[in-house]
Amino acid sequence: MSEIENKVVIITGASSGLGEATARRLAKNGAKLMLAARREERLKELVAEIQKDGGTAKYQVTDVTDKSQVEALAKATHQAYERIDVLVNNAGLMPLSPLDEIKVDEWDKMVDVNIKGVLYAIAAVLPIMRQQKSGHIINLSSVAGHQVFPGGTVYCATKFAVKAISEGIRLESNGEIRATNISPGAVDTELTNTISHEETAKNVDKMYSVAIDADAIARAITYAIEQPGDVDVNEMIIRPTKQEL
Repeated sequence: MSEIENKVVIITGASSGLGEATARRLAKNGAKLMLAARREERLKELVAEIQKDGGTAKYQVTDVTDKSQVEALAKATHQAYERIDVLVNNAGLMPLSPLDEIKVDEWDKMVDVNIKGVLYAIAAVLPIMRQQKSGHIINLSSVAGHQVFPGGTVYCATKFAVKAISEGIRLESNGEIRATNISPGAVDTELTNTISHEETAKNVDKMYSVAIDADAIARAITYAIEQPGDVDVNEMIIRPTKQEL
């Protein structure tokens, strides 16, 4: 039997991109899914497709910047499946721009989604995982969480924070909670759609000309989950072969 079969997995940002690809792959491996995002129609369609293929999935409309909604997500998952084995903290934004543009509203959004949203989800599932004496928290950071680049200062700061949070979970796990930090490079998703600064958007488009498919990251997440309980895959950086950053 696969190590993934019957594991209960929450995926945030599941309506598209990495979250959607991960949901499809984990469902094929027998996981029981709770999919979270803001776009209900996309979630409905994805759940219906997974169920049609024989998988197990439910959804909960969730804005990760709202602590009460994230708490409701964890509660609904526990009520539906009676446990929570894995949290995939995937929801994120990347509205890149130079600091001199003073796009403070975009900075706030990145902090709210990329850092506070991650922490809210951890806070919601951690007590349940402690009670179970087992669990696995997978955080999606970025190559930007390892290297700062012009135009990405605030985004990089949020992803450095995610990397630090992942390591903190590992250090405080007491041997009960597995922690995985996954840092994608250029991946073909909707992430670049939030860039409002024209010159930065053009530069990013050039870098993303070599972007890899979202399933590449889904495979990495699957690999981390399917390891035996005494194996903790802590860090993975996954880039297109041709990407320099």
